[in-house]
Amino acid sequence: MRALVVANPAATTTTGRVRDVLLGALASELKVDLAETTHRGHARELGRQALDDGVDVVVALGGDGTVNEVVNGLLAEGPGARVPTLAVVPGGSTNVFSRALGRSRDPVEATGEILDSLRSGRTRRVSLGTASASGTSSAPVREPDPAVAAAAATVDAAADPGWSPPRWFVFAAGMGFDADVISRVEAQRARGRRSTGALYVREATRTFVLGRERRRPAMTLALPGEPDLDGLFLCLVSNVSPWTYLGARPVNPSPEASFDADLDVFALGRMGVLRMLHHSRQVLARRPDARGRGVHRRHDLPGLTLTASRPQGWQLDGDHLGTATGLRVRSVRDALSVVV
Repeated sequence: MRALVVANPAATTTTGRVRDVLLGALASELKVDLAETTHRGHARELGRQALDDGVDVVVALGGDGTVNEVVNGLLAEGPGARVPTLAVVPGGSTNVFSRALGRSRDPVEATGEILDSLRSGRTRRVSLGTASASGTSSAPVREPDPAVAAAAATVDAAADPGWSPPRWFVFAAGMGFDADVISRVEAQRARGRRSTGALYVREATRTFVLGRERRRPAMTLALPGEPDLDGLFLCLVSNVSPWTYLGARPVNPSPEASFDADLDVFALGRMGVLRMLHHSRQVLARRPDARGRGVHRRHDLPGLTLTASRPQGWQLDGDHLGTATGLRVRSVRDALSVVV
């Protein structure tokens, strides 16, 4: 059996020691090749090459962004019998997809679990999502001049109103507030800050208190068979539960989300600071069940469409992708075989 290890040496917790232990352990059972990523999008290229080369198993060593790129390469031609099986060794800061598969947070222990699963043939097919955006722009929404950046995003949106090719996501898509928080965190990481739960909390607080989106919500959610939901400043689409983590603590706005179902949605309308704090406590609770005025939850949706009256940030699997004025999301059942 042939295996390709796609390793991101820049991932938060990926080290040379972890990589070497992983390679040594896999080589005892498989014919293994190693490819380390060198630029954004490289893991996608490597996943596509593994598909073309007929590799049996692709092992992603890195964070959720690395996993997302690998999956987009593996599924470049869509689901099918010839697509390699995916295994994931956690190497990032949150590792949502890896945890959803039941992997240990320790990469060495996770490697042992993968080998045990390969020996016994423990794999399963999981549902994934695809997302297409319209009115896209890569112009920053704040830097260096917020007014100029917003104007540039608006011009880009008008110049390119069509829908982009679908892109796969493994655990989450979002538009609005959450994408803006991710953008702020990525800017801090580019300045040398470590990605921590405290950093996310700080940037989320600043975005909510100082931002204009929750005061002037721009988004509308269209759901099958329902009236449109207007006046939203946040919309999260989940393929698994929880949506993400603050360290070891799960953040769970859609507790029913599952690989065995279609997609779940959690959206918020206009609200003040106190009500936002209340709903934040709800999604962090031991038994999460966020409800109340301004909260919109839906379970097991085959698809949805978001539109916005002005450009909004959007993200897939925790990776900020710029701004857009529309997001069209679809569920794909049994899309990929994974090692469990």
